Amino acid sequence: MKKQVAIIGAGISGLLACKYIRQKGLDPIVFEAKSGIGGVWTQTFHTTKLQTPKQLYRFSDFPWPSSVTQDFPDHHQVLNYITAYAHHFDLLKHIKFNTHVQGIDFHSQDPAVEAWHLWGGTGEAFSSKGKWTLSVNNTQKGSTEVYTVDFVILCIGRFSDVPNIPEFPLNEGPEAFGGKVMHSMDYASLDAQMAAQLVKGKQVTVVGFQKSALHIVMECQAVNEHWNLPDYLPWGVPLAYLYLNRFSELMVHKPGESLFLSLIATLLAPLRWAFSKFVESHIRLKHGLKKFGMVPNHSFHQEINSCLISTVPEKFYEKVEEGSIVLKKAPRFWFCKEGIVVDGTDPSRLKSDVVILATGFSGHKKLKEIFVSSTFQNLIAGSPKATVPLYRECIHPQIPQLAVIGLSESASNLYTSEMRCRWVAEFLDGTFKLPSIEEMKKDVAKWDEYMKRYSGQYYRRSCLAALHIWYNDKLCKDMG
Repeated sequence: MKKQVAIIGAGISGLLACKYIRQKGLDPIVFEAKSGIGGVWTQTFHTTKLQTPKQLYRFSDFPWPSSVTQDFPDHHQVLNYITAYAHHFDLLKHIKFNTHVQGIDFHSQDPAVEAWHLWGGTGEAFSSKGKWTLSVNNTQKGSTEVYTVDFVILCIGRFSDVPNIPEFPLNEGPEAFGGKVMHSMDYASLDAQMAAQLVKGKQVTVVGFQKSALHIVMECQAVNEHWNLPDYLPWGVPLAYLYLNRFSELMVHKPGESLFLSLIATLLAPLRWAFSKFVESHIRLKHGLKKFGMVPNHSFHQEINSCLISTVPEKFYEKVEEGSIVLKKAPRFWFCKEGIVVDGTDPSRLKSDVVILATGFSGHKKLKEIFVSSTFQNLIAGSPKATVPLYRECIHPQIPQLAVIGLSESASNLYTSEMRCRWVAEFLDGTFKLPSIEEMKKDVAKWDEYMKRYSGQYYRRSCLAALHIWYNDKLCKDMG
């Protein structure tokens, strides 16, 4: 009898997992809470475009259609591309739409799970010692069904469903404000007409300066600072030449590196600094950051190590120049009756009718809450002062017969998800075994140290951008 694998989520990672697992002769079943595939691309802003050049955002065996000529396709074109991929590989028949997985629970026949030396007791993907049960709510029928499977792959992502809402002292939260407060997720769910009505003739304050905020901020007032790129060609040099190649990775200290590589990274530290200043000078000049008081306090090198790179919408700084967009550094803010109070070097009150919180999502919380067992909830969350403890960013050393795809980020999320799905598929097929639980824990600790060293306060994003190839080589070596 075929082993059954449950895949939760039909976004990019879920579709890739389904495809590669099916190729290994296994029986995938995909649960998708929405009525269609595409994950975050199914509900986004009307002006959203791909932030990564399409050459770096494509399936390895399914090229973009020739009709898509621009480097940064819009969200309709991206969703069409994803849908065409799913049809081409006949994946839709494995997907159960409108099925919300409420919880997953592991049932083991071996009461000594915590004493296992090897993952799952054997270091292998499947075991006769236990299975997962999934409680699934069919939102169309209003019924709940229970499924029992041999392996679970969580492809629930980190940029949806559970908004990250800042906490405020008493009487300084949204309740103190007389206008409307919403998260960017709710703004994205509005159709074009409703969104236009919401902001027309209004003073709109957007908190944040990442991709979501930048798309909303063309009609906003207040945002935080980052090294947002005008393009991927600082001073005419492709950014990939500076950061996305094997030589640039020599400049970075790596988890578990040899003494030789450590020495090389130390010697190349001045060059790493020079590369960062080279890119920063281009951004400063193009955007006039000093004039607008928006020069970040951290380096571009930390920015790319945190996967915070984004490009600004067309004519964004023209709008800033004419005054229809006002930029404010906001290391801290709180609400008042008239709007929000922005702390910082130039504290001020911003009169607002609408405040939109583009403050991201709590992917860690969403991941934790899908487990029924409080033990597994605590294990997957790990320490609040560390990254989510995943070996190869896929496997928790102490949670058997389960993988997580798409929680951490890289220089090209689609490519990295595809490599991870191939890795998991080879693992399920018995190509390799996992090392001991203790060895995996030590490896996780080394990666956690690396994240904290280069990503600063953003280490919980588990960004692999500056070691994209090094990490990829690890997966390939495992697969032989």
